[in-house]
Amino acid sequence: MPIYYPDILDQRTAARSITYGDKDVMLYALGIGLGADPMNEKELPFVYERDLKVVPTAATVLAAANSRPAEGRPAPAPPPGHRPSQINYLMMVHGEQKVELHKPLPTFGTFVTEGRTVGAWDKGAGKGAVVVQETTWTDEKGELAATLTGSMFARGDGGFGGPTEGQPEPHQVPTRAPDLSVDIATRPDQALLYRLNGDRNPLHSDPQSAKMSGFPRPILHGLCTYGITCRAVLQHVLDYDAAQIRSHQVRFSAPVFPGDTITVDLWKDGKNVSFEARVKERNATVIRNGLTVLR
Repeated sequence: MPIYYPDILDQRTAARSITYGDKDVMLYALGIGLGADPMNEKELPFVYERDLKVVPTAATVLAAANSRPAEGRPAPAPPPGHRPSQINYLMMVHGEQKVELHKPLPTFGTFVTEGRTVGAWDKGAGKGAVVVQETTWTDEKGELAATLTGSMFARGDGGFGGPTEGQPEPHQVPTRAPDLSVDIATRPDQALLYRLNGDRNPLHSDPQSAKMSGFPRPILHGLCTYGITCRAVLQHVLDYDAAQIRSHQVRFSAPVFPGDTITVDLWKDGKNVSFEARVKERNATVIRNGLTVLR
């Protein structure tokens, strides 16, 4: 079934209640490489329940910790004549990701999440489509806690007759030399650990599945690379003060293989920290247009 426009903009997901605890928070931090040195007292609070801190980008996985339909909150009924769209997920890749925290995440809690499609742009028949989806988190007081926005490139769904222009422009990093460049090594088994957060796509664990997808070996989750760039900002700009981060956004541009060393280039301009990430050994830029906004 193809994409129907503008009907796709009426699509909503039923509200879900999510609950997470300290184990989920610590597993995510371990999955992006924090705590590798158990004597590092600045990283220990992210992986040890005493004085626990939450990495802001953990919001991308915490919704999967314990999710169930929210009582009395079904998906809104579509308008009369609505035609449901069905994207070919086998041909979809993650294009961009943003997490905005309206308040720092607690170390445990229950939230209600709701999702909707906020945009769809047509690249043309045979050229794919860009679909933007938004998920909001509301806390038990009814207050907005987080907004997650993801851009997906649907390679098999172009030519649906939607708009071709007007897609939000990506953040442009400064043209000057980076203020700081840091190297972060990934472990050969990093994807096997990170997948325990909920994304068990065999592309990240099974050599045969990776080969069928065109890769010589399993690749690291894009959201793990995303979290590693947040870790770079935490470690080297904020001295591990996670509460300073309001939002963190990236554009994915190339895969990372477990065991790669990721070089993150950082630019600090007031409340904005721009960044890009690359793997020098392969001359590959893996993250572009990165931006962390501070409180």
